[in-house]
Amino acid sequence: MDHMKHGRIVLLEGIHPSAETRLEKTGMEIVRVDGSLGKGDLESVLHEATMVGIRSRTQLDDELIRKVPNLQAIGCFCIGTNQVDLEAAAGLGIPVFNAPFSNTRSVAELTLAEIVMLMRRIPQRSADMHSGKWRKSAAGSREVRGRTLGIVGYGHIGSQLSILAEAIGMKVIYHDHISKLPLGNAHPARDLEELLSTADVVSLHVPATPATRNMIDAGRLAMMKPEALLINNSRGNVVEIDSLVSALKNGRLGGAAIDVFPEEPRSGDSAFETPLAGLENVLLTPHIGGNTLEAQASIADEVGEKMVRFACEGSTGTAVNLPTVDLPSRGSGQHRILHFHRNVPGVLGSMHSALAGLGVNINAEYLRSQDDLSYVILDVDPADEGAIRSELEKIPETIRMRIIVD
Repeated sequence: MDHMKHGRIVLLEGIHPSAETRLEKTGMEIVRVDGSLGKGDLESVLHEATMVGIRSRTQLDDELIRKVPNLQAIGCFCIGTNQVDLEAAAGLGIPVFNAPFSNTRSVAELTLAEIVMLMRRIPQRSADMHSGKWRKSAAGSREVRGRTLGIVGYGHIGSQLSILAEAIGMKVIYHDHISKLPLGNAHPARDLEELLSTADVVSLHVPATPATRNMIDAGRLAMMKPEALLINNSRGNVVEIDSLVSALKNGRLGGAAIDVFPEEPRSGDSAFETPLAGLENVLLTPHIGGNTLEAQASIADEVGEKMVRFACEGSTGTAVNLPTVDLPSRGSGQHRILHFHRNVPGVLGSMHSALAGLGVNINAEYLRSQDDLSYVILDVDPADEGAIRSELEKIPETIRMRIIVD
């Protein structure tokens, strides 16, 4: 039978309340925990969890995932999923869901605001005013109109920023590791080096991968135009911080806005230090690029609904780590079998034989495989769930299964 209906969903890190409205459809108990937790506390809180919702600070590694005996799904209420060991979760038949596009507009708007603020040298003007100094001067203060914005990573955020920047008169060039269709009047740079040497403002919108780690190092910073601006609202390990500090201190760059850092505190109560602190014309924000009420509500709705669809229908169509399997909603009275197994020949035949032996009639079936894992959904006429479970669990390649009934 479907054990999820009697399970528990644990939500951490202040996930927007609208997630609960969605998740109530599962019939499970919903438990909220403020902030993110260290490994020991996290293991204790998740011990009885059937599903867990996290944001970017909670780390779910292989060891921890294996210690949560009833865990059946993970929701990352954010864009990234690098805080979860995706391979370990996949090996246990645990889908991981995220919201890759829901905070796109919020990040693009923040970036545009930062461009204007840095061009007008607002950080030090504001600091002066807070310390009682009236320094009215146009020195170093520029309009953004006519300036060139170089966007590194022309995905959903980068391309939306491109449109917003053009609307206020900026020229836009971009670089992406794959060919992307330009929007508006933007055009692709020949390579990253051309972008860095041409742009008045360089804005980074790339994921955290081995290829992007320390992408902007001392050598690449030296390629940028004198007095150019650097904005990083992507991932903390994309920029070599010490090299950026040197470029700012010696006047090589005109300013920077940094929202993400190589190491970030687990909670708002933790102290934070960075060598960028106190530097002129530097905007520092605490990883809030996507933190607007609108974005958080949208993320909560999106990920919450994905988790509901897996709980109630077995859909992995939007999971980032599993074969994508999706069937329409069950017909009235039908039972749905969800079966994760190792991807080797003969498993489906064994399942069919087992079900035939029980006299179970199959009405719909969909199988997908990915690497070493296969996932199949079968809709069957009502039958003895206990007998089906017993027979299918005898198949050696079975990793995890569930039966959804009304």
